[in-house]
This record gives sequence, structure tokens and C-alpha cells, in this order.
Amino acid sequence: MNVHAPVPLAAPRPARLWRPRQVLVTPASLDHAHGRAMVARVEALGLPVERLAGNRLTGLRHADPRRAYAEAKNTLAIVVAPPTKLKLQPIPPSADWRVDLAEGCPAHCQYCYLAGSLSGPPVTRAYANLDEILDTLASYAGSGQITSVQEARAQEGTTFEASCYTDPLGIEHLTGSLSAAIRHFGAWSAPVSLRFTTKFAAVEPLLALPHGRRTRIRFSLNARAAARYEGGTASLSARLEALRAVARAGYPVGLTVAPILPVPGWAEAYDGLLAEAAQALDGVPALDLTAELITHRFTPGSKTVLEGWYPGSDLPMREEERSRKLTKFGSVKYVFPKDLMAEMRGRLTASLAARLPAARLLYWT
Repeated sequence: MNVHAPVPLAAPRPARLWRPRQVLVTPASLDHAHGRAMVARVEALGLPVERLAGNRLTGLRHADPRRAYAEAKNTLAIVVAPPTKLKLQPIPPSADWRVDLAEGCPAHCQYCYLAGSLSGPPVTRAYANLDEILDTLASYAGSGQITSVQEARAQEGTTFEASCYTDPLGIEHLTGSLSAAIRHFGAWSAPVSLRFTTKFAAVEPLLALPHGRRTRIRFSLNARAAARYEGGTASLSARLEALRAVARAGYPVGLTVAPILPVPGWAEAYDGLLAEAAQALDGVPALDLTAELITHRFTPGSKTVLEGWYPGSDLPMREEERSRKLTKFGSVKYVFPKDLMAEMRGRLTASLAARLPAARLLYWT
């Protein structure tokens, strides 16, 4: 038996899919076959589509940040990626290069990292010029300085991260972009790999794709006590079921445990999470598993945005309970105190080694 071939299996339970309340389409996006295909997809689902007169998105800013947030979060825009998206940036410590298939996310995570990264209302923008984006990647193969130069990760080749500014699985039923990218890498005969992480579970369209084991699908998981901070996402149980499905379909897989929080009984809570992941992956043939452990952090700017979006949240973001650090770019971020960080690292890495000894820990941050 070829252990690299997908293993036939029943699809996981149908996942709840995002249905935006409005879909905005720019004229330039219709110049691309992928843009027209996305419009056909959303129209087939009966979603309201507005073809704009120009290529700028307007009318989404409001004085009330909660109204602006709500409207934007219910909007999908089909647009052309600007030229800056075709000039890839390194994305340490995850991958050599960041490739954006879209920008924005339909989930409602109260710690959302995009809050401090993207400007303007959080509209989800899907890029119509996908062929152009994928064609750009060949010029970056072999030139990474993040993971492809690490001896421990050399087998991944040049890595391309597709989930820095979006959750591509959460919008796949509307875009088809993720499947196209997986097929692209599957047919690419070179030491390269695609990777993305997701909080969603609708993996059915991916199971039979010719992925060639060149796409690593990672699931963002958190202790069950943190579920209230992850609105609009798939349940932990659904994500674990989807993890098993894609692993059995031959994909390399990963656990992105994030953001790690000091929830009550956190050591036992995260040990229990890893035990559930181990149970989900039990018996999977030719398992290729990685893990990334990421603690919660925030910047002054992201805190301000998040407090506007989620004014009733009890997410712990008190500066006096954190350590202030400067990034290499000179910006400020707040992380857990040194002693707590060291204790968390020791306990979680020990749990990972005990529960999932086959997992390769890529980094702790």
C-alpha cells in the first residue's frame, strides 16, 4: 500500500458555513476567471451580490465602531489583490514567506490578532487574481531565510504561510482559493510546501485533492475554558474530527495551540486538550505531525480596537499583569510575566511530549 496516498474515509459531519449578508464585487475582479468563478459560487448560494461601480470599497465606516465592525464582519468583498501582495514578506517563526489568498476573517475571536494588523473595517476580501498570486511563488522557491535554513525543518523545503491575514478554510466554500492553492502545490515538483492554520472544520472539499503531501493543515486549538473567546468558529470537537479526517487523507497536519491563556486550572486544561488531540489522531497511518505553542499577547493598538469591538469581554488584557516588551521593529507588546511564561512552557511542552510523542515542536512563543 502507498502510505502517501489518501486513505478512503467517511467525511466528517457537515460544518456550519459562513453566509455573509452582502457580497461586494469590484469591476476589476471580473477581469479574472477566478473572480468570476467566486461570483458564480456566491450567486449559486443565493447570497445578495452588489456589483460596484468602482474598485474602492466605500460606505463601511461609521462613527460607532460596533456598527462598523458588525457590518464589515458580515461583508465579503471580491477584489483584486494590490501589487504589494505580490511582493512576499517573511513570516517568522512560522514560514519563509507569507502568501495571501484573502484578507480578513469571518470569525469573532475576542483576541483577534488581525485587530492590530489591518486598518479599516474588518471586511473579508477575497482576491480574484489568484493565478497571478500563485504564479509569483516560483521566484521565491529556494530563497527563504526562516524555516528552509533550519536543519530541523529542512524537509519542508521553502514554506509559504497562507493564514497570516485570513482563515482560508472559513471562506473556502465561497472562494475555492484554498483548493486551487493545494492543487498548485501538489503539482509543483520542487522542495516547497504550503501551510495554513484554521479554526474551522469544513474540510470535505479538501479530502480528495491531489495534495502530494505538500500542504500542512494545522488546526488552531485551545482549552475548552477559552471557547467563549472564539465566537463564530467550529467547536473543538468538530476541529478535532476534521483534524483526523485530513490526517487520514494523507495531509501533513499540525496543532497550533493558541492563544495559550492562564484559564483556571490551565495546566490540566491544556494537558486535557492534548490528550483529546492524541485520541483524535490515534491509529492514523504515516502521521506527520507538528505543534506550535503560542501564548497570548497584545499591543496597545490591538487592545484599543478589540475593546471597541467586544466591550463586554473579560479577556485578560491588563498591562499591569503583563511584561512590556519591544519588538525588533521598536513597537510595544505585552506578554505574560517571565515566571509564568517559564512555567507554562515547561508544563505544556512536557504534556506534548507525553501525550503526542510523535509531534515535532516547531517553536514556543
